[in-house]
Amino acid sequence: MQEDILKLAYEVSRVTGEKVDLIDSVMRQTSLLAINARIEAARAGTSGAAFSVVAQEMGAVAIDISRISKELRGAIGSNIEKLELAGAEMMTHFKGERFTDLAHNAVEIIDRNFYERSCDVRWWATDSAMVDALEKPGPDSAAYASERLATILRSYTVYLDLWVADASGRVVANGRPRDYRVTGMDVSQTDWFKRSMHTGSGENFIVADIEANTALKGAAVATYATAIRQGAHNNGRAIGALGIFFDWQPQAEAVVNGVSLTEDERGKTRVMLVDARHRVIASSDGKGLLQEIVALDTDGRTRGHYQSDRALTAFALTPGYETYEGLGWYGVIESSAA
Repeated sequence: MQEDILKLAYEVSRVTGEKVDLIDSVMRQTSLLAINARIEAARAGTSGAAFSVVAQEMGAVAIDISRISKELRGAIGSNIEKLELAGAEMMTHFKGERFTDLAHNAVEIIDRNFYERSCDVRWWATDSAMVDALEKPGPDSAAYASERLATILRSYTVYLDLWVADASGRVVANGRPRDYRVTGMDVSQTDWFKRSMHTGSGENFIVADIEANTALKGAAVATYATAIRQGAHNNGRAIGALGIFFDWQPQAEAVVNGVSLTEDERGKTRVMLVDARHRVIASSDGKGLLQEIVALDTDGRTRGHYQSDRALTAFALTPGYETYEGLGWYGVIESSAA
């Protein structure tokens, strides 16, 4: 609708200009005819005197109409320019608001997805196989824990792997041992392990920013973790940790590429998810992942849009979902001004 209004303003401006040009052309011809008429009247002498008066009046009328035409052109041109400017501003505003909503929806989808992941890790940490692998360490309990983790992975395809680590940080079981040979690996110095071992109860969990995990063949993952507690009791002593690794890239690509844009918009629009540092963690053009920092000017707002010479940028801060508060991520949409 806004684009139609702007197109109408351009069309009115074009048609008005054409018609005023026609009036100017007719008046120029009229002025020439009036001049020629006065010349012929002068040649006719006394008998042409009356016609000379008419010719003179024709010239005066032509001058008046030319003046009115000039004033009309100026008045219409000024108002059309204002209308075009107002239309462009209105179109930018509505487009910005729409893109802001789309940016919000994109990051909200991630929030809802990650809320489910936070439920998964807390639930699976109470599985008896995980607890037994730490309370009754040995090859049999470790093998059974790996079997249980493999069963989970067959149903939850969004994960690359699931690891059980003991209190010292040694991985004792994982769900895909053939793909990822991590058993025996020391994870005691990783952020996810240290933080999960300090969670207050079984209701708590940690989530880390997106990072490439070398032990998972360099794949980008979102890591969730919580403590595995003695006896699987909510307030039991932490005897190890469960780390689950969300396969970030395909899920994130589905979100940023699934944003509802027109074909024209899609060719000049970039949809992104950025973390709290404004680092690109997903992008519809596949560029800058985990490397590029977006110069996002939020001006203290949680959502909004702004126009620069280069692009219209819309953004929305993660709203969180249920017990998942979010990590300060933003949905961002940049639309080229070209």
